[in-house]
Amino acid sequence: MNFLRGVMGGQSAGPQPSGAETIQKLCDRVASSTLLEDRRDAVRALKALSKKYRQEVGTQAITQLIHILQTDSSDSEIIGYALDTLYNIISNDEEEEQDESEEENSLKQADDLGAQFTDELINEQENVTLILRLLEEFDFHVRWPAVKLITALLKNRCAQVQGIILVSPMGVSRLMDLLADSREVIRNDGLLLLQQLTKGNAAIQKIVAFENAFERLLDIISEEGNSDGGIVVEDCLLLLLSLLKNNSSNQNFFKEGSYIQRMKPWFEVGDDNSGWSAQKVTNLHLMLQLVRVMVSPVNSPGATSSCQKAMYQCSLLQQLCTILMATGVPADILTETINTVSEVIRGSQVNQDYFASVNAPSSPPRAAIVVLLMSMVNERQPFVLRCAVLYCFQCFLYKNHKGQEEIVSTLLPSTIEPNSITAGQLLCGGLFSTDSLSNWCAAVALAHALHDNLTQKEQLLRVQLATSVGTPPVSLLQQCTNILSQGDKIDRRGSKVQTRVGLLILLCTWISSCPIAVTHFLHNPENVSYLTGQISENLGEDERLVQSLCALLLGICICYNDNSLENYTKEKLKQLIEKRIGKENFVEKLGFIGKQELYSRAAQRPQPAFSAPEQMLFDHEFAKLVKDLEAVITKSVHKSSEEEKKEEEVKKTLEQHDSIVTQYKELIREQDAQINELKEKVTSLTSQNEQMKTTVAQQQAQIQQHKDQYSVLKHKLEKDSQQAGSQGEGAHVNGLQTEEVGRLREELQELHRNTAQLQTQLSDRDALIADLKSEKAQSDNGSENNAELLKELETLKGRVESQTAEISQLQAERQDLLQRASQSASATSAPEVSASGDHEKLLSAQAEEIERLKEEVRGLSESRSSLEQQLASANSSVAILQTETTKLEQEVAESKKEQDDLLMLLADQDQKIVSLRNRLKELGESVEDDDDLDSKDQFDDDDDDEEDDE
Repeated sequence: MNFLRGVMGGQSAGPQPSGAETIQKLCDRVASSTLLEDRRDAVRALKALSKKYRQEVGTQAITQLIHILQTDSSDSEIIGYALDTLYNIISNDEEEEQDESEEENSLKQADDLGAQFTDELINEQENVTLILRLLEEFDFHVRWPAVKLITALLKNRCAQVQGIILVSPMGVSRLMDLLADSREVIRNDGLLLLQQLTKGNAAIQKIVAFENAFERLLDIISEEGNSDGGIVVEDCLLLLLSLLKNNSSNQNFFKEGSYIQRMKPWFEVGDDNSGWSAQKVTNLHLMLQLVRVMVSPVNSPGATSSCQKAMYQCSLLQQLCTILMATGVPADILTETINTVSEVIRGSQVNQDYFASVNAPSSPPRAAIVVLLMSMVNERQPFVLRCAVLYCFQCFLYKNHKGQEEIVSTLLPSTIEPNSITAGQLLCGGLFSTDSLSNWCAAVALAHALHDNLTQKEQLLRVQLATSVGTPPVSLLQQCTNILSQGDKIDRRGSKVQTRVGLLILLCTWISSCPIAVTHFLHNPENVSYLTGQISENLGEDERLVQSLCALLLGICICYNDNSLENYTKEKLKQLIEKRIGKENFVEKLGFIGKQELYSRAAQRPQPAFSAPEQMLFDHEFAKLVKDLEAVITKSVHKSSEEEKKEEEVKKTLEQHDSIVTQYKELIREQDAQINELKEKVTSLTSQNEQMKTTVAQQQAQIQQHKDQYSVLKHKLEKDSQQAGSQGEGAHVNGLQTEEVGRLREELQELHRNTAQLQTQLSDRDALIADLKSEKAQSDNGSENNAELLKELETLKGRVESQTAEISQLQAERQDLLQRASQSASATSAPEVSASGDHEKLLSAQAEEIERLKEEVRGLSESRSSLEQQLASANSSVAILQTETTKLEQEVAESKKEQDDLLMLLADQDQKIVSLRNRLKELGESVEDDDDLDSKDQFDDDDDDEEDDE
């Protein structure tokens, strides 16, 4: 212990040991001491010396420190000292102030030491796993040093440590638990650790994302105050960027988890924009970058489109436009916001339409696109802001034919409003201004209004410009070519390369794929002379790019020439090139564009990314156009007239094939429509068949009810005849008549129901006949199927008539039974012997009638089964029904006659109902209405006796 006191600063007599000797003694004490307190004091001393004697401690003590972590894990204090010591010897952070030269040397040396000790520590994977297990300790003095040590290891040897953690059981999960720690120091250092852990490793990024990292990070950002938060918000945003950038799986998980909606509160900056601290600017800049990562043009189109849709639905785009039009926003935030809005609306028609409707808060209100264009053509605005506005305009017009039409329409004479600033006026003003950057930006912006839109290219030919007072107006196309040629004649050095490049980009985009525009361009002979003169001359390096673009423009005139001008047909233009320029020289000048570094840079990304204004010479869409046309123009120049004729014949053949294919497609569409109509008809006829089946079932139920009524009547008559001898004659007759009157009323009600059902069937037949008439107007074939269907309809109608006739017969038989019952009642006054004989005859007659009714029921059931079969056959025939023949009208007329027959049957049935009502009146019952057949009157016994005597 005295030795340790001397090391830790106590006074001792004699010479002082050197640092290396002290460290060696401390290492021996750590290795040999049996008491935990001695080892703890020795490790604490090593920690104190580890910063000053980093190399000595790392060289001599690293093995003992790892052994301490393995053996003394129960003592949190010594574990904390050991972890701090390891962190000091591995970390490369220098806190002392030094001169620049000394600092560079020390940093280089520190990096070498840190990498050396890191390699020694991670040489055994168990060492890293051991440190990961220590993260489970809740003790602050263990967990915090362990977090810092793993972070330092990742900084020095990121890929190796990532691989160890990836294969370690629960390794990533232990690190994710740091975000849930209630101690902010550990949580914040955990964020820094995860930033290093996820750097450049897609597998770990996916694991961290699926460990609910997005939810936890967004919660922390919200708790810290969103964009108004501190450095913790910045760390969370950096970690989110690391997880999402170039990782389509995590981006999809972020979108599917509805986390895009949680980004909206980030951009609610409020009306008071005066308090823009440096930290808030940094946070908001990172937030905008996160939005751009989700809708970046390098992502897959489907993922980008779904994210754009989600951002519009959750009003995130609306919030960004609010910042865009707000006042007091810092320039760098405004520039990044413009770039973000650009990519949110790029290629999304809904978002582009919304952006077109946004107005700036000015008096009078102006469209946001107009306000942005005013900044783009204003040379006093910052360069990066003007580039951002150009990118926004390009994204607004990308795959947006509606927006292109609106921009071009502002240049047409019929749509120009007086005393108003339009997008077309601003573009023309920038196109012919004295600022070369404005010329280039306006030319490229106008070219995007024409990209892949033949209609607008033709419409722009109508634009006329008044160059000066008293001179006739000239077309926009001619004015562009005039500026090119006149500028070259006056002073080649004064005509800036950037301006001419911009005008040539506009002209190439304008006349490509537009033969009418090519004809207008060639109509002025000076244009061809200017192009051939530019290409044939030997100029400096700066002018070679203009020569190359002139060659491209002349090549487009050859490719899209419809030979409408005799002096400038394809063949004559190629002859002109061969005589004045030379084919090889022309192709060489044409290929110069693709060799430019600025061209390659522009072809990589849609966003203009140039460090200086003079570097803005190429546009992304124009670079794609050059790539598509270069080979075509080269081939066209070297091609002979015979080859061109053959190609034209092939094109015509292909066009004919295309027209044939188009015709077949239209035919298929028509057939699909017909099939759909037939399917609908089949569905309707199937429902009608179901209704018919229901009607048949109802009729069968009615027949069963009639049968049951006959059985009850028979049983009642037998019972009454047996009781005739013991009961009085008057009472027997009166009781029988009362029961019979009730039955007659019930039968009358059943007849009314039958009448209503028959009328329903008649209306169904009328609807079916109307459907057949409408189908006949659309049909041309299928007469056999129609005839079968009509026969089936006739069979159905015949069945209905037969069932109606059977019901009428049953009603007549009921009436006969009633008459026989009355006769049996009057015969009760005769001697008992004769009454019994008549009664036996009546019973035998009733038995025969019952047998006959049973046979009729069997017949009806058989007819029902045959009717169902016929309905099934009608169902199958309807599936192939397409047309009807002219005979359908006669058959419909016959079906109308059959309908009249049905009406006659209904009339006969009504007469029978009247006769039954008369019978009731004869029996002494009062019948008021058809609906009031259930009322009963009481008859006196004397009146009944008198009627019987009569």
